Amino acid sequence: MTEQRTDSFAQIKALLARRRGKKAPEKRRLQVSDVNVVDKAMLKKAVGGTVVGNTMEWYDVGVYGYLAVIMGQVFLSDAPSNVQVLFSLGVFAVTFIARPLGGVIFGRLGDRLGRQRILAMTLILMAASTFLIGVLPNYDTIGFWAPILLILLKLIQGFSTGGEYAGATTFVSEYAPDARRGFFASILDLGSYFGFAIGAGVVSVMQLILSSEEMVEWGWRLPFLVAGPLGAIAIYFRLKIEESPAFQATMDAQENKTEADVAAEGPKGTRALIRAYWRQIVLAIALVAAANTVGYALTTYMPTYLTDSLGYDAVHGTLLTIPVLVAMSLCIPLTGRLSDRIGRRPVLWIGAGSTIVLSVPAFLLLGVGEIWSTLAGLALIAFPVTFYVANLASSLPALFPTSSRYGGMGIAYNVAVAIFGGTAPFIIEGLLQWTGNDLTPAFYLIATSIVGAIAIFFMKESAKRPLPGSMPSVETDAEAQELVDTQDTNPNIDLDELPFPENARA
Repeated sequence: MTEQRTDSFAQIKALLARRRGKKAPEKRRLQVSDVNVVDKAMLKKAVGGTVVGNTMEWYDVGVYGYLAVIMGQVFLSDAPSNVQVLFSLGVFAVTFIARPLGGVIFGRLGDRLGRQRILAMTLILMAASTFLIGVLPNYDTIGFWAPILLILLKLIQGFSTGGEYAGATTFVSEYAPDARRGFFASILDLGSYFGFAIGAGVVSVMQLILSSEEMVEWGWRLPFLVAGPLGAIAIYFRLKIEESPAFQATMDAQENKTEADVAAEGPKGTRALIRAYWRQIVLAIALVAAANTVGYALTTYMPTYLTDSLGYDAVHGTLLTIPVLVAMSLCIPLTGRLSDRIGRRPVLWIGAGSTIVLSVPAFLLLGVGEIWSTLAGLALIAFPVTFYVANLASSLPALFPTSSRYGGMGIAYNVAVAIFGGTAPFIIEGLLQWTGNDLTPAFYLIATSIVGAIAIFFMKESAKRPLPGSMPSVETDAEAQELVDTQDTNPNIDLDELPFPENARA
């Protein structure tokens, strides 16, 4: 019925134009040459090159999270134990203060210079700062300079990480075919949580081999020092990847634009970008806040919670989370593939709804204090994380056009992570100590997921559709031909939204 009305309206418009002596403008048609056919070899290389960076980032998050108690003892040895724990979690939270700045700077550079160059730069900074933490003198050696230097290096980490995730998700989303973007983008988070599990595994091995005194004395350094060779390998792979086709097409189009075209196109500068896309930025912040609160509660806070609140020794507090993280990592591509089939919004609804329903039972099970109940509680927290994170990587880039995608993502993602994600362990521990109620963390997770659910309600479906500002992307020449043949009836193609020259000026 809607199609008939649209056709009738077009006929009336053409008739009026003829009566006025004007020829009705012909609508630009999609041609096979307009459709991007993905180079599978380059796609694999792009996914691999970005995954190694995300793995590196989360390796550091895992190492620091599982060494939080020890880091407090090393860098604030004169303080009471509860202050040491809050200091360690506070340093972790401080890291995220620098992320929005890194997101803004690297985001704008990524939209101007290209995704690949900036992703290489962020990885170098990240690996170097992680390695340097491993050689820092402790509090007993240089006094208050020890925690100051630790905070400084964590700020550098945060600054570089601010450009990492936004750039990686943008890069892979622009490389992936429209029909499988959810699957390929979700592989980034598979690498992320495997990196966390690797960090947890390295710390666990050290704790099994060394005594508690040796871990505090020198053993804590080794997991950070491992970041050196790991970072070198990751940088090598990242330098091998090429620029994304969508961004390259935008750059090629820039060369043919007149001064009037350039003046009429998208926003310039951070303030202009925020004014132009503030609705998308608000939606992205709400989604990231909901997902990362429960995500960081599982990955970074749980080791401290199991050790400090539930009385597990440091080794068991680490080991118990590893099987849950590995199982969750393996499931992430499955939920990414599911979003390609049923849509991003339904899968994100599952993430928000299951957080609201399962958070209280999860912490009740954790409170039992048995190994089986602890594993069950951790699994209930991991379930919504699997549905959340696997789809952020494909949902968020689809909120912004190609020319402003890295910048918009850099602002929205890092502001949300700085306020809600990185501070989640610190806020949860503070609320727990303030209220004395073991269910306080569950209520906090529920509150953030209610906000996330509201954002999902207002979000547009993006599965199987071209990214804003990009032409359709498919896997084979046959799919490209089929897309052209069905362009008038395909619900995932809107010719008025494709970046033809006449649409770009509109």
